[in-house]
This record gives sequence, structure tokens and C-alpha cells, in this order.
Amino acid sequence: MALWCMSVLLIVGFLSKSDLGEAQLSDEAALLAIKKDLRVPGWGSSSREYCTWDRVKCGANTSFVETLDLSGLQLRGNVTLISDLRSLKHLDLSRNSFTGPIPASLGNLSELEFLDLSLNRFAGAIPVEFGNLRGLRWLNVSNNLLVGEIPDELMSLERLEEFQVSGNGLSGSIPHWVGNLSNLKVFTAYENELVGEIPKGLGLVSELELLNLHSNQLVGKIPKGVFEKGKLKVLVLTQNRFTGELPEEVGICSGLSSIRIGNNELVGVIPRTIGNISGLTYFEADNNNLSGEIVAEFSKCSNLTLLNLAANGFTGTIPAELGQLMSLQELILSGNSLFGEIPKSFLGLGNLNKLDLSNNRLNGTIPKELCGMPRLQYLLLDQNSIRGDIPHEIGNCMKLLELQLGRNYLTGTIPPEIGHMRSLQIALNLSFNHLHGPLPAELGRLDKLVSLDVSNNMLTGTIPQLLKGMMSLFEVNFSNNLLTGPVPVFVPFQKSPNSSFSGNKELCGAPLSSSCGYSDDIEHLRYNHRVSYRIVLAVIGSGVAVFVSVTVVVVLFMMREKQEKAAAGKNVDVEERVEDEQPAIIAGDVFLENLKQGIDLDAVVKATMKESNKLSTGTFSSVYKAVMPSGMIVSVKKLKSMDRAITQHQNKMIRELERLSKLCHDHLVTPIGFVIYEDVALLLHQHLPNGNLAQLIHESSKKPEYQPDWPMRLSIAVGVAEGLAFLHQVAIIHLDVSSSNVLLDSGYKPVLGEIEISKLLDPSRGTASISSVAGSFGYIPPEYAYTMQVTAPGNV
Repeated sequence: MALWCMSVLLIVGFLSKSDLGEAQLSDEAALLAIKKDLRVPGWGSSSREYCTWDRVKCGANTSFVETLDLSGLQLRGNVTLISDLRSLKHLDLSRNSFTGPIPASLGNLSELEFLDLSLNRFAGAIPVEFGNLRGLRWLNVSNNLLVGEIPDELMSLERLEEFQVSGNGLSGSIPHWVGNLSNLKVFTAYENELVGEIPKGLGLVSELELLNLHSNQLVGKIPKGVFEKGKLKVLVLTQNRFTGELPEEVGICSGLSSIRIGNNELVGVIPRTIGNISGLTYFEADNNNLSGEIVAEFSKCSNLTLLNLAANGFTGTIPAELGQLMSLQELILSGNSLFGEIPKSFLGLGNLNKLDLSNNRLNGTIPKELCGMPRLQYLLLDQNSIRGDIPHEIGNCMKLLELQLGRNYLTGTIPPEIGHMRSLQIALNLSFNHLHGPLPAELGRLDKLVSLDVSNNMLTGTIPQLLKGMMSLFEVNFSNNLLTGPVPVFVPFQKSPNSSFSGNKELCGAPLSSSCGYSDDIEHLRYNHRVSYRIVLAVIGSGVAVFVSVTVVVVLFMMREKQEKAAAGKNVDVEERVEDEQPAIIAGDVFLENLKQGIDLDAVVKATMKESNKLSTGTFSSVYKAVMPSGMIVSVKKLKSMDRAITQHQNKMIRELERLSKLCHDHLVTPIGFVIYEDVALLLHQHLPNGNLAQLIHESSKKPEYQPDWPMRLSIAVGVAEGLAFLHQVAIIHLDVSSSNVLLDSGYKPVLGEIEISKLLDPSRGTASISSVAGSFGYIPPEYAYTMQVTAPGNV
């Protein structure tokens, strides 16, 4: 009997070992097939060591593949082969270029706990076979091209903690069974075509922390139950058609940090229980039909950084208690029926960046202390009933990007101190007031300003010639004043429509049809006389300069021989001293293995010490050419002092650079390495010999080889568009899209540079604040003025 039992155990053991070996061979064969079909970079040549391959992890005591992370590699091909890895628990295929239907065979991976297919181009429906993945805790299929309804077969995924289907074209309603997923913490279905109401059962999910359903066609009321469990932290329901009131139960969720319910059809008042949410950071309820007074209980939300109640029907005065919100950065109350004065308590809001009280019925005067707020960049008080003078202290708003005071009852003159606001960039609007007196010549100092509107006042005198200093001006309006004399010859003026200068009876010259007549001819003769006089002086001066120059050259030539002999002996000493003074490298690496032998980091640092190696200077950095001892040439980007703060977070910076180096796209410049010394960061890139697009366009007349024809221009435009589209797909917003940041390789293929700046400045965000980054001067998308965010549409 004992012998029989032993025999059985041996046979079973042999069979188990045989099955184990076959399974391991199956994983090995599957990975080899995946490597061949998807061309995964970084996978080794030895198939027997597949558990050590990059992005592959096997079980602790087995050779079964349990984790496969192929995210962010821009892979294409057939992912069906992955379904042969039967022991997979974690599968991440996000941020690639996979197309076609999601393979139903992935539903056979019964051990799977984590599945991320987001940010691809998968099309068709969500496979019903996913209902077989009963152990799944994380499912993300967002940002694809999926259509159809959310299949009911997924109701069996009872262990789901995160369920994300946003950014597709899904239709139908939110399934009722979502309310039965008792472990659900995150549910996002935004930017789809979903209809119907939020299932009441969703309010019964006790663990729910994040609910994001924005940009659908959902209707009905916001369920009270969503708040009753008290664990909700983020609620985003913007751009739907919700009706009814915001439930009083919202106050139960003391941990709520963000409530975004704008662009709906909500009515009623804001419940006073809002003051119970001590951790509230964002509250947006703009573009609804809310009414009543703005509740003072908002002042109890001490962490509030954004309060947006624009475009509603609020009445009464602005609560002075809002001045207690020391963390407040944006206060947007425009488009209501508020009256009274601007509360003096606002003057202590030291972090306030944007104050938008436009389109109300506010009266009183502009407090002269208003510009005591040190971070104020947007001041919008237009379309009110504000009276009195514009205070001269307005010039203390040194960081202001936009000033809107139009359509009020302001009197007096335009303070010349406005010319001190050198950062004004988006707009200066003083139109439709009762301002009089001359236009201050000091406005000409506003060289970044894009839009100037002083129309419909009672301004007198001439348009100052010094306004030609407004080099960024794109849009002007001087109409309906009492201005006289000729319109200055200035391109932004002459390119403006007649209507921009009409209504000034004594104003003449282009673009107006009325000529200035005889006075024009006299001025022309005076101008010619001045020019002739200057020419004579220039000729005499040139003769003297030539004589002096020749004399100096002769003297220098005689001194040169003596200096050369002395310098020859010193050159060796100088070079040795430079070598000795070169700063010590704190950290540095080259990300690509095949380049590590050819790049000398000490040589990189030395190259940036010489001005002769500087190729260009951009918004965020200077670029140097570095020739390695091996003969290799690399471009080195030296971050300017404004960005050196990132070196204080060295590990975070290195991780971001490593991730960015793995981005693979034909039209992007990605970092190949970095060096950090003292408080300086150097980023290494492939050297591109043909300069940038700005040089190609603007130097084409100087160099015969720079002759871009229309097919080349089209190819460059398409290339840049493809690079930007890829960045947006992987949630990176470029902070400075300009011709100087479009580089050209040896075949004039365009590649987009400066992409790493977008992540190094603030890696945690998908949008960048224009309040901290203005980029290159030029066109500014209008939406930046209202959102203060650099966004993907703005990039385009």
C-alpha cells in the first residue's frame, strides 16, 4: 500500500513538473512572438532570461510572467498574442498606437487584476468577454475610439476599484449595476455620449472617492446619495444637462476637495452646508441658473483656491467674508446681478491671481489699494456701474497681464502710470467710459500688449508717436473720441479697419479715407530736410571713423607680435586653470546604451563654458554645441536661472527625463542624457544641423540653400502637427510652440523641441498656467484669458 501511494505521488509530481515546464515554455514562446511582432525595444537576445527583460516581471518562485508593462512605447501591431501569457496579473498597454478592436481573447486572462488600455486607438465595442475577468480590480479603456454601450457582462466584475471609460464615443446610459460595485473608488466616464440619469444606486457605493462624468448628455438631478457615504473627494459633472438644486447633503463630505458642476441647468441657492467642507479647494458652478445671494459660508473653506460662480443669477452684495480666503487664487463672479462696492477685505488676498467681477451692477469706485495684491495678473471689472477716476496707483499692478475697465462710468484722465505695467500682454480695455484729456505717451512702453481699446470716450489731442513702441500690438480701437491730427505711420494702425479710428472728426491719414492735405506735404518736406541733414552728418562722421579705424588697426598690428609671444606661453596655463576651475558634476547619465561610450560628460560641461559654442537662446534655455573627444556632436540645453529650482527636486527631475527619453516619435526631440552641477541643469539632445524653422523662413533671402518651397512648408506643418498630436495623446502640453522651437534635421524633417520643459516645470499637471509661463511673444489664444491655462486646443 505504501509503495502504491509513493508511485501515485511520483506520477503526479512528474505530471505537475511536466505541466509547469510546458507553461514556462509557453510564456517563453509567447514573449518571443510578442517581441517579434511588436518590436519591443530593450528586450534581450537570450530567451531563457526573459524574466530579466525590461518591463517583464515573473512570479517570486516561478518563471510565469505576472507583469507586462509596455506603456508609452508607441507600439503598433497585434496584441492578441499577449493572451497566451495565462498567468498575467498586471497588463499595461497604455500610451501606444494600437488600433482595431480590443482582442476578445484578453478576456481569457483569468488571473488579471490590472488592465490599462488607455491612450491608444482601439475601436469598436468594449468586449463582453471582459466579464470573465472576475479578479479585475483596475480597468481603464479611456481615450480610445470605442463606441456602443457599456456591456452588462461587466457587472460580474465585483472586485473593481477603478473603472475608467472616459474619452471615447460610448452611448446609452450609465448601467444601474455600477451601483452594485461595492469596492468602487474611482468611476470616470467623461467625454462620451452618455444619456439618462445618474443611477441612484451609485450613491450606495460606500467607497466612492472620485466621480467624473463631465461632457456627456446626462439629465435629471444630482443624487443625494452620492454624498451620503461621506467619502467622496472629487465630483465633476460639468457640461451636461443636470437640473434641480445642489443637495444640502453635499456638506456631509467633509473631505471633498473639488466640486465642478458648471455648464448645466441647475437652479436654486447654494446650500449653506458648503461651509462644512473644510478641505474644499475648487468650486465651479458657472453657467447655470443658480440664484439668491452668494453664501458667506464659503469663507469657512479655508483651502479654497478657485471660486467660480460666473453666469448665474446671483443677487445682493459680494460677501466681505470672502476676504478671509487667504489661499484664494481665482475669484470669478462675472455675469450675475451683484451690486454694491468691491469689498475692501479683498485687499488682503495676497495669493489672488485673477479677480473677475465683470458684467454685474457694481458701483462705487476702484479702490486705490487694489494693486496691493502682489500676485494679481487679471483684473476684470468691465460692464458695471463703477464711477470716479482710475486711481494712479493702478500702475503698481506690475504683474498684470490683462486690465478690463470698459463699459463703466469712469471719469478723469487716463493715468500715465499705466505705462509702468510693462507686463500687460492680453488686453487694456478702457472703452465706453467718460474719460477725457490726452492719450498718455507712456502707453508706448507697453511693448508686450496685444489689444488696446480706448474707444467711446472723450479723449482729445493727437495720437502720440511714442505709441509706436507697442511692438506686439495686434488690435486697436480709438474710435468715437475727440482725437485730432494724423494717425501715426505704424503698421498695426494702418492694418486696422477704418472703424478703429472712425468717429474722430479731426483725425486724418491712413487707414482713414480722409487725407491730412497740405499739412501732410509740409511734414513730408520737413522729414526729407531732416533726413538730408542727417546724411551729410553721417558722411562726415564715417570719414572720421574710417581714419580712426585705420590708425587703430595699424597700432594693434604692431602690438600683436609682442602679445602673441607672451600669450603663447600663457595659453597652456589658462587652459589648465579652466580645467581646474571646472565645477564638479553632482549627477549625470546618458540614457541610450549605444551612446554612452561616445559622450564625455566633462566635455559637455566644458562646452557650455564657452560663448562661441552657443547656438541659440530660447524662452527657457540656451543651447550649445558640444564636440565630444570621440568626434560625436551633441546639443546641450542649459536651463535658465528661472528653471533651476527643479534641481532642488533632483530625483523627480531625473525620473521625468528618463520617461521622456523613452518617448518615440519621428517629430519630437527627446533627451538622451543630462548633467547636474551646482544649481545648473544641462539636457543632452541629438545635434540637428539645419537650425530651426524661424531661420529657414526668415533667412531664405540671405542663403541660397534656404529656399523652402510649398511642398516643404506643407511637410513641415504636417510634421509639427503630428508631433503635437502625439504629445497631447500622452498628456503633455507644450508651453512654447513657436518657429524657433521647430528644429530641422539633415533632411529638413521637422522635430519639436522644448518638450521636457513642459514636464519639468510642473510634472503633476496636464495643463500649464499662463500666469507663470507666457512663452514667446506673439499670438495668444483668447481662451487663455479666461482659463489661465495653456491647453491642447491652445497649442493647436
